[in-house]
This record gives sequence, structure tokens and C-alpha cells, in this order.
Amino acid sequence: MRDFFAGIDWSSWAETAWTSGARVLAVVVIIYIALRILDRVLEPAIRGAITRQMTHDPEIEVEQRIETLHAVTFNIAKFVAVAVGVITILPEFGINVNALLAGVGLVGLAVGFGSQSLVKDMLAGFFVLVENQYGRGDVVTLAGVSGVVEDVDLRRTLIRDLDGTQHSIPNGEIVVASNKTQVFSRVNEVVGVSYGDDLEQAFRVINKVGEELASDDQWSGDIISPPTVLGVDGFGDSSVDIRVLGDTQPGRQWAVAREFRRRIKLAFDAEGIEIPFPHRTLVTAGQKAADGVLVRQAGEE
Repeated sequence: MRDFFAGIDWSSWAETAWTSGARVLAVVVIIYIALRILDRVLEPAIRGAITRQMTHDPEIEVEQRIETLHAVTFNIAKFVAVAVGVITILPEFGINVNALLAGVGLVGLAVGFGSQSLVKDMLAGFFVLVENQYGRGDVVTLAGVSGVVEDVDLRRTLIRDLDGTQHSIPNGEIVVASNKTQVFSRVNEVVGVSYGDDLEQAFRVINKVGEELASDDQWSGDIISPPTVLGVDGFGDSSVDIRVLGDTQPGRQWAVAREFRRRIKLAFDAEGIEIPFPHRTLVTAGQKAADGVLVRQAGEE
């Protein structure tokens, strides 16, 4: 063991380690500083471009778009910077980068034939971002899954549904993207009233409830246009169905609809308007038999 260490030129080794270590450290520091600067510059640049592009869109949608593009762009830049840094550092450890890149190229060619789905996912993700189909915070339906978009990049989209389950959906599998919170949302309700009630009175009550809801300080900021009667939507088995529509801020349609339904029930109760519901009469075999005995007895008398 002593003979082994005795054969080492410690001065030369220390000088090489110091020189190579200093170069590696310099590369790491430069990449770190460059990424920090890029992060600082990237957000204002994207914000300015998106704000000019989406002048008439709601502020919340603009912020979601900025956040999504910033995250994706920075992650791509970080990947490229790390790759360049690794290629720069490897020669310090005696690794032939040219041979390595040639080998990687051959492997990449072989893998490329089996990675068509990955290319498809990334192309689809590119168009999702460029066309602003959806972004972080949007409520969407993708590939049959509905929920809130938690993250989106070139390869996949993460969605959290109402049960708290997180779904990872490859972008290439998304044929139709349904965004429920882009630009504006809508309250779309069907209110049923009894055939015996005054239809015009029901219209007036529904419109009044919608106007009062829109003028309420607690809800006025969420409502673009108050829920209003569109007309008779159909005739049900026990009800006349009235279609009601109203526009809200993105993502606020469900809260507004819940409050609207609560107020409709209270208003209908106060005006004596019936909301139909199924009625069932249950007759047991014992009751039927007993009723038959009473009928026969009455006939005999």
C-alpha cells in the first residue's frame, strides 16, 4: 500500500485537481448566474408580450398565461444550460466529448424510431402553449378527465379532479380540449315550475332574483350579466322547464349558480310557485285486502 501511494506524483495531481476543479466550479457558477439573470429578465419580457396580446382578456387569465409560459420557457432554458455545462465539464475528467456525442447520436437515432409518441406529445404541447388552449388554474376536460390544470409543459398536462386525484395526460392524447374558464364562464340552469302556475309570474320572479343577485355587493364582482330567462326549454312529465342563462367571471359560474338556486327556492316559496317533484303512493298488500273486506261489509249492510 505504501509503495502504491509512493508512486503518485502528489504535486502534479494536486495541480491538476486544482485547475480542473476551478474550471468545473467556474462553469457551474456561470450557469447558475446566467439562469438567475434569465429568470429575472424572462418574466417581465413574457408579461409585456402577453399583456399586449391579451388586452381585452380578464386579468386572472392573463396571469395564468404568463405563469404557464414562464415556467415552460425557463425549464427548457435550464435543460439546455445544464446540457451545455455537462459537455463543457466532461473533458476535465478525461472524457472524449466528440466520441461521446457520436455514440449518443447513434443511440438517439435508434431510440428515435421508438419515440414517435414522445415527439407527438411535444408537438401537441407546443401548440397548446402557442394557441393558449389552457393554462395553469384553468378548469378543463381533457381526454375524458375534468379538473383544474396544475401544470402543463411540452410533454404532459397535470390535472387535479374534484376527488383530489391527480391525472397525468400526455399532450398527444388530447384530441379535444374543453376549457370552462377562458375569457368568461356561464350559468346555465333549467328551472322547473308546475303546469298550474302562472308562467309569466315565474319569469318575473326568476329575472328579479337574477338582477338582485347581480346587484349584491358580495356577488356583483363575479357576474358579468345577470341570470335571465331565455324562454321555455321544454315540457317535462310534471313541469314546464325554463332555461336561464347568465355570464360570470372565469371559474365563478358554479358558486354563482349555487347562490342563484338558493335564492330561487326562497323566492318561489314566498310567491307560492311550486317546484314540481315526483309523488308516489304506496299501497301494501295488507291494506288492499283490508279495504276489500270493508267494501264487502258495507255492501252487505
